[in-house]
Amino acid sequence: MVTIEQILQKIDDAVWGIPLIVLILMVGIFMTIRLRGIQVRQFGLAIHNLVTNEKTGEEGEVTAFAALCTALSATIGTGNIVGVATALVAGGPGALFWMVAAAIVGTATKYSECFLAIKYRVVSKDGHIIGGPFYYIERGMGKNWKWLGKCFACFGLGAGLLGIGTFTQINGITGAVNYFFDPQNQCMVKIFGREYSWSVVISGIILTVCVGLVLIGGLKRISVVAQVLVPFMAAIYVTATVLILIFHAREIPAALALIVQSAFGGRAAAGGAVGAMLLSMQKGVARGIFSNEAGLGSAPIAAAAVQTNEPAAQGLVSMLGTVIDTVILCTMTGLAIVVTGTWDSGLDGVAVTTRAFQIGLPFEPGVSSFLLMVCLVCFAFTTILGWNYYSEKCLEYLTGGRRQAVKTYRRIYIACIFLGPFMTVSTVWTIADILNGLMAIPNLIAIVALSGVVAADTRQYLKKQK
Repeated sequence: MVTIEQILQKIDDAVWGIPLIVLILMVGIFMTIRLRGIQVRQFGLAIHNLVTNEKTGEEGEVTAFAALCTALSATIGTGNIVGVATALVAGGPGALFWMVAAAIVGTATKYSECFLAIKYRVVSKDGHIIGGPFYYIERGMGKNWKWLGKCFACFGLGAGLLGIGTFTQINGITGAVNYFFDPQNQCMVKIFGREYSWSVVISGIILTVCVGLVLIGGLKRISVVAQVLVPFMAAIYVTATVLILIFHAREIPAALALIVQSAFGGRAAAGGAVGAMLLSMQKGVARGIFSNEAGLGSAPIAAAAVQTNEPAAQGLVSMLGTVIDTVILCTMTGLAIVVTGTWDSGLDGVAVTTRAFQIGLPFEPGVSSFLLMVCLVCFAFTTILGWNYYSEKCLEYLTGGRRQAVKTYRRIYIACIFLGPFMTVSTVWTIADILNGLMAIPNLIAIVALSGVVAADTRQYLKKQK
């Protein structure tokens, strides 16, 4: 008998097959060439725009820095800690190579989609800003493509409610809490016909209440929380991973060699090199997109609310999110896992990264576990908030801005947060992968179709800067 998990896995394999992987990488390469390597040439200008954090227009709800933090709040989460670990376990160390490679070219994709979000955003009747792939598909490509915008909105709504926004995040949080407080599952309670640790149940309830309290305040409260938590916890996490790499500096050259060899199937048995490389590429690109969301179409929804009249200026700031999320944080996580050897330890999920912290840091194992747990909880918490905002905007587009529908959806979203801990890990990640892939397709089509607009307007902006 075929199980639901087997059905979902077949769908996931079809969605995240070679065509979509090639599409994501080729769009990134295409935009990198068309924008003349903007992620490298204009990296300094991007930093300048972020640091100055100026308001260059009347329209908008938040600053560029607040929008970046909101976008990062949705990207820095379980993908950086749990997602990297699952990618390395399933695809080998080479998955990290493809994760970073996809992120480097994906930076140009992130610039393009956030540029388009500003250019084609709209102001609703009550004065708040709405923008994202659904609007640059409809307004940029034309009314005949509105169906494609609706497809994106449907996939985005599903991803927020059933995948990346709820189940994966709360599952990662409660898993980390359980691994720290009750690793042997000695304190159990029966719920929904299965037994769960009390640590899972209690942490799930607490998080559900906290999410509900923040979501009531909307985007501005979400951005305020994000601006405080994201930089602070990112600094702590980076410091911890740097310490691991310092204490295992001698293993880094061998780890880098292993990552490159594994990426191209160099460590596979004879005849299996191609299959090993494809598996490594699939897991790396899929988890990379899950982590930084470049090409996914989520970050443009936050970027659309920025107080600016310069789409290119915000595009430059937004592309830094991919650099911070994947090129820096995911790489450091992956290296920590490889140098400590926990990717091949027989563990799975958050337990892999937790074990790497226990081995790599010069602290008691309990201290290292607690540090990682706190980072994961804060990162995943802000991701839940950010994705609620994204999925609400998708719903607004589909319903024509009906506020009552949004309020009802918010309650359902909170209910999914409560149910998340009771889903199995494999099912949760498979659903998230499927919905991520489906979101990317209409968004990537729009980016390519409107690439001429992005390139022309970017040239004009850069001339003004000179």
